[in-house]
Amino acid sequence: MATRSKVPSETTMNFRSIEQEEVPKGRDGKHKQIVTELLSDLAQLAVGRALKIPLNELPDTKENIRSALNRATRQQGLEVSTSSDAEFLYVWKEAPKA
Repeated sequence: MATRSKVPSETTMNFRSIEQEEVPKGRDGKHKQIVTELLSDLAQLAVGRALKIPLNELPDTKENIRSALNRATRQQGLEVSTSSDAEFLYVWKEAPKA
C-alpha cells in the first residue's frame, strides 16, 4: 500500500503581499497634524486660558478631533478639558490638583 505525501495545495491569496521592509513603522493617523498643533499650543497656554478653534477650520468633526486629542493627551499624561458651541471648539489645560 503506497502512502501519499500531503503537499499543501496552491491557492490564490486573497490579499497582496509586500516585503516587511516596505511596511510603514509609524502610525500617522489622519488627525496627526491638527492634534500636533493643538498639543503645541496647549504646551504654550497659560493657566486660565483656553484655545478657541473655529469648527469650520477643523479637518474632521469636532467629536473625532476631541477623541483624537483625548487619546494623545492621555498618552502624554496631560489633563485637558474641552467645550464647544455652534462655532468654536474650546480646549484648555486643567489646573494642577493640589
